[in-house]
Amino acid sequence: MNDNTARPLTLGVLALGRATFDVPYAEEMLAQAWQTLRGLGVRLAGEPVLCLDADAVHTAAAALREAQPDLLVILQVTFTDAALTTELLRAWAVPTLLWSFPEARTGGRLRLNAFCGVNLACHALSRHGLRVHTLHAAPGSAHAATELRLLAQAAGIVSKLRRAKVLVVGDHPQGFDACNYDRDQLEARFGTHSERLPVQELIAQAAALPERVTDAPWQRRSRDFSNLEEMPEAPTRKTLKVYAALQQQAKTHGYDGIAVRCWPDFFTDYGCAACGALALMNEDQIPCGCEADMFGVLSSLLLQWASGQGAFNTDLVDIDPEQDSVVFWHCGQAPIEMADRDGPVRAALHSNRKLPLLSEFALKPGRITLCRISQGQGKLRLMLAGGEMLKAPLAFSGTAGVARLDVHADLYRQRLLAAGMEHHTSLAYGDHRPLLRKVAQLLDLDLLELA
Repeated sequence: MNDNTARPLTLGVLALGRATFDVPYAEEMLAQAWQTLRGLGVRLAGEPVLCLDADAVHTAAAALREAQPDLLVILQVTFTDAALTTELLRAWAVPTLLWSFPEARTGGRLRLNAFCGVNLACHALSRHGLRVHTLHAAPGSAHAATELRLLAQAAGIVSKLRRAKVLVVGDHPQGFDACNYDRDQLEARFGTHSERLPVQELIAQAAALPERVTDAPWQRRSRDFSNLEEMPEAPTRKTLKVYAALQQQAKTHGYDGIAVRCWPDFFTDYGCAACGALALMNEDQIPCGCEADMFGVLSSLLLQWASGQGAFNTDLVDIDPEQDSVVFWHCGQAPIEMADRDGPVRAALHSNRKLPLLSEFALKPGRITLCRISQGQGKLRLMLAGGEMLKAPLAFSGTAGVARLDVHADLYRQRLLAAGMEHHTSLAYGDHRPLLRKVAQLLDLDLLELA
């Protein structure tokens, strides 16, 4: 698609110090910190050189800006006042980490006094409405390596989000306020660019495609679904043409995800279900969501980048307080990698419109993360939750899974509704909350943890 898959993760590194402290010891600590950063396996911009005056800082910062790092790491090697850090970050809106080192308690003079410099800088920055991340850890420690790796990964995700392009096909259905969004706010807040296409234009594009574009996805689905031949062929191939049209849009314009007004138009005006096309796109890791839900697609992108897997934009459709379980469902859009292979994995008709093509299977057991960029209560927040997908028969037609969350099912229900959460939540396997917490911090989003 666009350059999100090609651009290397880059950390810019700037080391601050003063000659009035123990410079040889400071340089030793700097060398250890540089080795830790190199161990992350990312591109480093900058030099392992202690900047001891304003001229050195300005020269190093100018070179770093040209490198366009995803994350700026300021090594507060010794104490400095806040002037240069504040000047730099007021002029440069880049995610920033201030890293200070613990002091050996020798009973003598402070050799670095690094933390006090960070404290001073954070106060000064706060008075200008600026937030940074901080780390206080020895350069060679496991804690430093873990925190740096998480923050670097989070910065990479935020950088991808700022370069992302998403297509919205059609308008969200009337009364589905959860799927509305402000294009200008999206770009100003996240840097994400969105474009619109009338749903009839996509349908016309799909209808104009030659039949041969359906051959490869037909063979793909024949391998996935032993009952594909039981589906009415003409409308099934229409769904596969919709998939080809979505692929074409993504490839031609570099879209990272697509939010689609799936109903009623594809049923009434083209004669097929869009669900199967969206499932194929999700498997291709170009997240697609129904009901023109832009933030649903962005939430799936966050989870996909965090997990390296496909994501599933779901509805919470059932809560059983006695069994302490819930059901996540959608018509048939889950990536097939989520299927429980011990049960049926098949093609299906849409339960309401009786048209193909849908995927139908129960979700496999395993640890899950739930994620949603929410506009509930009139403010942008990142909702996270965790739980366990249980081994259970298919609860409802389409793709669905029975889960036990990290809080009781009814408490989750109460928290979800009290927070004004949207009805769509993105789901992926694994526990990705530690990384997504860092993403929320870098995006300056309030964190809403429901479970």
